Amino acid sequence: MCVKKPYYITTAIAYTSRKPHIGNSYEIVLTDALARYKRLQGYDVFFLTGTDEHGQKIEEYAKASGVTPKEYVDKVSGEIRSICDILNTTYNHFIRTTDDYHEKVVQKIFKKLYEQGDIYKSEYEGLYCTPCESFWTESQLVDGKCPDCGREVKKAKEEAYFLKLSKYQKQLEDYIESHPDFIYPESRKKEMLNNFIKPGLQDLCVSRTSFKWGIPVSFDDNHVIYVWIDALSNYITALGYDPDGSSENYKKYWPADVHIIGKDILRFHTIYWPIMLMALGEPLPKQVFGHPWLLFGEDKMSKSRGNVIYADDLVNLIGVDAVRYYLLSEMPYISDGSITYETIIERFNSDLANTLGNLVNRSIAMNNKYFDGVIQTPDDKEPIDDELKDLCIDTVKKVDELLSTFRMSDALDAIFNLARRCNKYIDETTPWILAKNEDTQKRLGTVLYNLMESIRFIAVLLSPFMPDTAKIILKQLNCNIDSYESLSSFGALKHGEKVNTATPIFQRIDAEKMLTEIAEKQIESAKEEKSIEEIEGVAQIGIEDFCKVDLKVAEITACEPIKKAKKLLKLTVNDGISERTVASGIAKFYTPDDLIGRKIILVSNLKPAKLCGVESCGMILAATCKEDVKVIFVDEMETGSKIS
Repeated sequence: MCVKKPYYITTAIAYTSRKPHIGNSYEIVLTDALARYKRLQGYDVFFLTGTDEHGQKIEEYAKASGVTPKEYVDKVSGEIRSICDILNTTYNHFIRTTDDYHEKVVQKIFKKLYEQGDIYKSEYEGLYCTPCESFWTESQLVDGKCPDCGREVKKAKEEAYFLKLSKYQKQLEDYIESHPDFIYPESRKKEMLNNFIKPGLQDLCVSRTSFKWGIPVSFDDNHVIYVWIDALSNYITALGYDPDGSSENYKKYWPADVHIIGKDILRFHTIYWPIMLMALGEPLPKQVFGHPWLLFGEDKMSKSRGNVIYADDLVNLIGVDAVRYYLLSEMPYISDGSITYETIIERFNSDLANTLGNLVNRSIAMNNKYFDGVIQTPDDKEPIDDELKDLCIDTVKKVDELLSTFRMSDALDAIFNLARRCNKYIDETTPWILAKNEDTQKRLGTVLYNLMESIRFIAVLLSPFMPDTAKIILKQLNCNIDSYESLSSFGALKHGEKVNTATPIFQRIDAEKMLTEIAEKQIESAKEEKSIEEIEGVAQIGIEDFCKVDLKVAEITACEPIKKAKKLLKLTVNDGISERTVASGIAKFYTPDDLIGRKIILVSNLKPAKLCGVESCGMILAATCKEDVKVIFVDEMETGSKIS
């Protein structure tokens, strides 16, 4: 019996501050596709994901929500795991840093490092960023703010334990230089070496006393273990690592074959984590791949920008495999990817409905029409067939080569290039013409066999990326030959079998209709973004809050409907200094002619939000009167006047 080679792959564990958006979900889908591909190749895969649940930020969020930190992280961790399941990911273990076994081993790790002199007690004074839970020196700040997230930092001074990064600097530098594949891609490796390691490593703060929501230091009740030793250790605690004696599972799978992480946490995984392992005397992971971000258009996603897309909402809109396809095909290897509803629909219609769906549907339909579904023997061959067969074999090799360096988008493109070549093969061989002549029936049977065998190749290769779609295609082919080994040569599809009925896999989306529905939901969602006080009654605010609102008289200089949203009008307003665009949900109550030239009250310092492709930079005041909405006009006032 052949023993499968182990393969250990992980995501970064998600922080339980809030429900993750689609940009956060890219990583779990990417890792799942790689895990599925390795299983397809015959590896014994262990795929780990989970949640990071301690820290000051969690403690503050929980307090603001009126719940305990554990109640807060239970809820968010559940949401994160639910999204992993919705996206059809096949993780083997979902770790939580509040799991008892993890907390106990982290305490042992901390104590071991302390007792051998790699952790020492001192005092820290510096600039602290609460969202990133990181200390910074003055020189590390960018424009006086956190270099990672751009937020404000505050001075902090407290007693702390420190990990001796400086002790292992030369050892780490030598390791990275002698293991060129350790950090992927190459540009990230250069960044870590030149920007962080070679200039000199400062010892790392690994405990805190200013909050309590963390794993206690077992020998010092005043301290909790800081995020890095806690969170990073998950990769080995999940396997059964223990300083007093590790499990067989740990010995089997460690070191990890690859950590899949976002580029923003590369420093922690290629400096702090390797040094922790060196200090523990454990092997380092074989590779760390730092992937780019998925942006909404050109912006990072955030609620304040009004551009957040959630995975579960997108799945409800277009289906799981379509979401997986978009995420994996749209993300470049190094630079950031982009997501907009317009491009999602465009790629769905062009790639999934047209290229793939149409190929499968018409090929199987023709075999049903011309041969009552029976797959024919391919014994009337012509030179044109060899090009298609060779491309099938070459695509398998190309996908393997690309995935070995994590070029996910390029691998998918190679598979879809095969589908495009199949569509061209149909045009070149003209089966509908062959079907008219009795003398070309064998040639017709050969052409359709080549198409359906090529489609089988496509289905098997797509199975790590779009698993449900692959199953549907194979079911329509009435074929269960789905192993990686079956792709070593062309011709595994059995002749004499009958295919099943051809049914469309992806129905084309009516772009205008869907974009209108999305815009209307965004408007409703914005209305629902109210505080608890607003829901229960009228919220009371202080005078300092009211003074932050900048109200001005502005003139509407232009107005037009927004095609993708029936409820929205696009207003161009002049506030006395400059012009700006405002999207307003008043199309049901006013026409452009009703508004052009009128003066209104503008909330001028509202954060910009994108609605149906239009960036709205402000809001106009209106009153809701039963079923009617009335804009507050102030035509007698001078443009630019401040309302107070």
